[in-house]
Amino acid sequence: MSRVQSLTLAMAGVALLAPSAPPTTVPQPRTEPAVRRTAPVPAAGVPAEARTEPAVRRTPSVSATDVPAEAPTEPPVRRTAPVSAADLLAKVRTCAPVSHGRYREDHGAKATVPVCGTRDAVFWKADMDIDCDGRPGPRCNARTDPYFLASTAFAQSDGRPLSSEETPYVVVPAPSAVWNHRSHGVRGGSVVAVVYRDRVRYAVVGDTGPADIIGEASYATAESLGIDPDPRVGGTPSGVTYIVFRDSRVTPIEDHTAAVTAGERLARRFVDADD
Repeated sequence: MSRVQSLTLAMAGVALLAPSAPPTTVPQPRTEPAVRRTAPVPAAGVPAEARTEPAVRRTPSVSATDVPAEAPTEPPVRRTAPVSAADLLAKVRTCAPVSHGRYREDHGAKATVPVCGTRDAVFWKADMDIDCDGRPGPRCNARTDPYFLASTAFAQSDGRPLSSEETPYVVVPAPSAVWNHRSHGVRGGSVVAVVYRDRVRYAVVGDTGPADIIGEASYATAESLGIDPDPRVGGTPSGVTYIVFRDSRVTPIEDHTAAVTAGERLARRFVDADD
C-alpha cells in the first residue's frame, strides 16, 4: 500500500471514531389546550383528595318511587248536588196518615187533605194561601190584607212578631183532635221544605192557623217560589207540597240563612234514608 492510501485510511478512521455532533433542533412553541379546566379552590381545611368537583353537577330527577309512602295527600273535594224537587216528591209519593182525619184547604171546602208521616218528616199536599200576619210592612198591613193580624204564633229573637215580607215561614193548623203538630216533633222554628213545580225553597214553621184549614205560607215564601204573594188575590189553588222535618229547629227563628243550611242537610238525609 502506498503512503497516500495509508494516510487516507488513517483519516477516515479518525472521522469514524470522533463523536458525531448533536443534530440541530428547532425549539417548538408551547401550546395550551383549547379549554383549560381549573379545579375550584377548596375551602380551608378540606382534604386535597376531596377538592375535585365535576364540571357540571346534574341533579337527578325525582321519580315516583322516591316519594315516601307516608307523604300526605289531600282527598278530592266531594260536592253534593242540591236535592231537587223530583227527589223530594219521589219520597212523598205515598201517604201514611198521622192525622185523625182530613183538612179543608179553604173555608167551606170539602176536607180532603191528610197529614202524612215518615220516620223523619210529616208532610201534606195542598194549595197556598198568603199569610200576611206579623210585623206590619209596606206590603203586609191592615190596608193590604182585610184579615191582617199584627202578631204571629211564634216570635223572633227580639220578642217582636215575625215579618211575613222578610221571613219565609209556613202556617200549621192549631192543635185539634184531627192533628196536634207538637206530638210529631213540629214546633216554632221547625225546618220546612216547600216544593212547587220544579222549585224547592226552605222555610220555618212561623205561625198557626184555623184548626180545620191547611195550606198557608208567608208573603216571602210565596214570592221565593214564584207564586203571586198578594194577600187579597195571590196564592195558588193546588200543587204545593210542605215537608216538615221532625225535631228540627232554627235559632233564631228569623235567620233564613240558617234555615236554608239546615234544610239542605235535612233534605239530603231524608232523600237518602232507607224507608
